[in-house]
Amino acid sequence: MLKPSTLAMILAGGRVDELDVLTYYRPKSAVPFGGVGRVIDFSLSNLMNSGIEQIALLSQYRSYSLINHIGTGAAWDMTGRYRHVSILPPFLGTEDADWYQGPADAVYKNLDYIHYHDPEEILILSGDHIYKMDYQELIAYHTAKDADLTVAFTRVPLAEAHRFGVASLDEEDAQLGGRVTAYWEKPAAPQTDWASMTVLCFKPKVLYRALAHNHAGASYHFGKDIIPWLLAENYRVYGYKFSGYWGYTRTINEYWQSNMDMLGDTPTIDLEKWLFRTNLEHRHIRDNQPVLMGEEAVIHNSLVYNGCKIGGTVRNSILFPGVTVKKGAVVENSILFFSNVVGENCRLQKVVSDVNNTFGEHVRLGPEGGCGPETAVTLIGWNNFIPARTVVGEGATIYPQVAAETWPARVAAGEVLR
Repeated sequence: MLKPSTLAMILAGGRVDELDVLTYYRPKSAVPFGGVGRVIDFSLSNLMNSGIEQIALLSQYRSYSLINHIGTGAAWDMTGRYRHVSILPPFLGTEDADWYQGPADAVYKNLDYIHYHDPEEILILSGDHIYKMDYQELIAYHTAKDADLTVAFTRVPLAEAHRFGVASLDEEDAQLGGRVTAYWEKPAAPQTDWASMTVLCFKPKVLYRALAHNHAGASYHFGKDIIPWLLAENYRVYGYKFSGYWGYTRTINEYWQSNMDMLGDTPTIDLEKWLFRTNLEHRHIRDNQPVLMGEEAVIHNSLVYNGCKIGGTVRNSILFPGVTVKKGAVVENSILFFSNVVGENCRLQKVVSDVNNTFGEHVRLGPEGGCGPETAVTLIGWNNFIPARTVVGEGATIYPQVAAETWPARVAAGEVLR
């Protein structure tokens, strides 16, 4: 067996404030997604399907849920002589005593790990995006161009481009990509719609030089600092054009929409066609009984996974294993994480509910009328008991483990309850 040439490093340890209570106790990469998996499963599945088998996870913020989910890496066939997933948390050493100060700093502090593996190319990925990509195609383009760095870019609406790192590409390869002629990190008035996906392929020696220079300047970001420096120093920086689905999911509405993109007869995200893999031992997913449906149960255009018990109506929704929807309850346009219990005659409309929440009888959550694209998501943090007949308005946010005595009869639209 030949030693693998590619080392992949997944940036998986950050909290995204815009996801609010969903990342209160976990990094974004560990947020449940799609009824059975976690956000990081997309990067791991892409690596597995691309035949890249040396993987390091750079984890920092509340990493227990991520570590527990990854396990040995066997779920993605990442166990063997040259197959592994290593989790690299911050550490205390003779000189390095800080938490990771940013993505580039996290990689810099693990250069000894990279040197040990001696890769021919280093693939650095964000662990919190939703997409399917064959990384070997990007690596082949990187190699063919003798690039020092190749960055994957995808087109976004120009009105949204200010949220991303964006680049101008020449027309060297109109279909595949081109040389990066300029790069701006989150510009106020972007002039290009090619957005970085935070998928970067480096020549090792170039990465080592860039990280050494970056560390000396005490700045810690690939987009803000390292890519502009490489361009200024006339390194060969190329852009690889990606045209498939990409879910940024940095806001609650984006997260909700990406989940909804799994529904319908021809879903945009098709986990079976994407060859998606997750850890079915985590939370004992594989051990749940089949879905049980009562005599009056109705399920329409929804994903309802094993261990669920449905006595009411579920429409346009995603239910993770272990969810119970009791008789007379209606769940629409919602995402319910593991082990939620929806009491009799409840009504949930455009709700995202974290794990282990219980809704008492006749609870009302979300807008009173219909649900459209502009309707705000109502967000429920984990381990809550919502008392019977409570009304929670559209776009309200409930923090985890709200004390029973602090629950009002009504939470207004947009209100935050802690």
